[in-house]
Amino acid sequence: MTDPIASGGDGAPATTHTMLLLDDERLRDLRGRLTGDLAPQWRRLAEQCDLYRRMSPPAAHPMASITYLGPAAANLALAYCLTGQPHYLEEAWRWIEPAIGFEHWGRAHMPDHDLDAGWLLHGLSLAFSWLGNDLSAGRREALRGKLSLQGRRMYEFALESTGSWWSSSFWQNHHWICHTGLAAAGYVLGERAWTDLAKDSFDVVVDVLPEDGSDMEGVVYWRYGVPWIAIYLDLLQHSEGIDWWQRCRFLANTFWYRLHQAAPGYEEIIDHGDCHDRRSGHSVALYRILASRYRIGEAQWLADRVADRFFWREAYESGVRPGVLPEAWAELLWHDASVPPVDPATTTPRQAAFGDLGLLVHRTSWDADATAYSFKSAPGGGHKAWTVSRSLDARHGWHTLNAGHHHPDAGSFVLVSRGAWLLVEDGYARHKLAGNHNLVLVDGKGFAGEGDFNAYGDAPADRVADMTDVLAEQGFLHGTARVGAMYPPELRVASLERTLVVMPSGRAVIVDRGLSDAPHAWTLLFHSDHPAERVDDGTGMGVVRRMLRNGRAGAWLTVHSAGAVASQGVTDVVANPTSSTPDLVLARRLHTLRVTPVVAPQLLAVTVIEPFDAFAPTAPQAQLQPCGGSTTVDLGCGERVLLAGADGIIEADDLVTDARAVLVASSEAGGRVAVVGARHLEMGGRGLVDSAIPFTGVLEVGR
Repeated sequence: MTDPIASGGDGAPATTHTMLLLDDERLRDLRGRLTGDLAPQWRRLAEQCDLYRRMSPPAAHPMASITYLGPAAANLALAYCLTGQPHYLEEAWRWIEPAIGFEHWGRAHMPDHDLDAGWLLHGLSLAFSWLGNDLSAGRREALRGKLSLQGRRMYEFALESTGSWWSSSFWQNHHWICHTGLAAAGYVLGERAWTDLAKDSFDVVVDVLPEDGSDMEGVVYWRYGVPWIAIYLDLLQHSEGIDWWQRCRFLANTFWYRLHQAAPGYEEIIDHGDCHDRRSGHSVALYRILASRYRIGEAQWLADRVADRFFWREAYESGVRPGVLPEAWAELLWHDASVPPVDPATTTPRQAAFGDLGLLVHRTSWDADATAYSFKSAPGGGHKAWTVSRSLDARHGWHTLNAGHHHPDAGSFVLVSRGAWLLVEDGYARHKLAGNHNLVLVDGKGFAGEGDFNAYGDAPADRVADMTDVLAEQGFLHGTARVGAMYPPELRVASLERTLVVMPSGRAVIVDRGLSDAPHAWTLLFHSDHPAERVDDGTGMGVVRRMLRNGRAGAWLTVHSAGAVASQGVTDVVANPTSSTPDLVLARRLHTLRVTPVVAPQLLAVTVIEPFDAFAPTAPQAQLQPCGGSTTVDLGCGERVLLAGADGIIEADDLVTDARAVLVASSEAGGRVAVVGARHLEMGGRGLVDSAIPFTGVLEVGR
């Protein structure tokens, strides 16, 4: 390996040309595989380059983003490197020339100092490296001069703004992109100060990101931002021989977060956080390098599945730019055929918990027509960012946590079934509101501090939500979201907890308990893509029942609460997702069911969800059974849910326990019982749990 810094440390052109990410041995290997295992990746790269041939780069800087110019240059330069065909060299220059002719990179927002500049610094640095001395002297010096100018602008801004915005926002995609662009330019120009700054920043990033791989920005920004962490680590390893792959536990585990945030069938995403749409979620390139570095066969399988079936639909329907098409260079370089693909359905549990984000996921199977829930509750940015950022800020006088893409959604959940959405999120929001989520409003109010882009910007340290009593295994899901601290202090909400239980069949029970020293109107919100349908089925007082239908998906939604009344309306969410393209507007209309029990200092509401096939509908079966202060729901087909009341007691004739929850599966599901927090459990006269330590897990009790 040649050190590009050592070969040009004074900023002068290196006497020996060094290519980022490539050397003679690797180039020979890649060229030899273009008709073998890399044939599909070469075809992707060649097609992408042909697309550029049929496009015209802008002659003048548009008002919109120009991020796409960077990877355009990189893709064409790699094609030239691999083939030596001069038309790729000339086409690359056709895209480079206008980019280096613009006085500034970025026009509408933070010129030279944000995403446009970061993307172009990276892509054009790769092109400068890969085209090398095959560029004429004049072209090479023109490109080198522009990279030097833009790199210096980025570097100086990063220093001047240390402690604020992206310069020190270690959990944010702007931080990763801009520092990676700066590093790439530093490596090709021999600017050690730039590469050291990027390395110092990522030295923090790899340690402060959550080890469980969850991303507070949501799947869309995971797909947009996380590849840049991998790009940087790849650059660092090749350029300086430093391997941080195993050290970065976030990257080691983030594929599993992404997998469990795939809607059934894998094509669409579960869209917590700022999500432009439900399709912008796949990065074949990122799946490839995660498969390679961490030997994850399931990542290789998903990369193959996306490339074969989903890629082009996402490419043309995604609302995120520059999108997946420009990643062709990375798809080729990161493909590792030594990792065999593994179907997740054969290895991966259908339930998962990601503690940092308080995220629980359940699916009835890995089939496309499965029923799936995703339920979350955490402080802004997740637990680790919430804590670590405050420590860094106190130590340095900084402001490091910019959780603008994390919605005020603690306690919210979504539901998808049989290929369609039944309970949904709000997508991308500039003015973030708890009322846009499947949550509880108190006197019509959502969370404290909401309404701005960053709902957590001025939040005190104790404004924290969490997820407790977690069980996620063997077909069962249970968790309690504690969100009372999120509401404005003047409401005097002492506690507000939501317990969500999902059974192996996909039926669910939600219990909401609130407590205040003043009477409130507690309003449960349920958002869907289409209006909930009212049914005249003779339900009694205090029961609201609606039918949700969307294509083949259907579900009965029944709310039990004293004096409950319902109303239906619409919630419109309109937002510009990027200040770099001011005229871009995203809009989503939610159909909102509002259920408000009688005004009281306490809230107790039990909601039952029974999914069904809308093409062969079945009647609701669940029965709420009287049992003192605890909650017992007979879901039919042998499934029962027993939840402790506020006093921590479950009252039932056939069991004695101190458990928080007892969940009984049907005999068809093996006669299993799931238990949460039990030291003692007798059921049907049989002793099942007797432990000094509270037990949470699944018991095999026979048919």
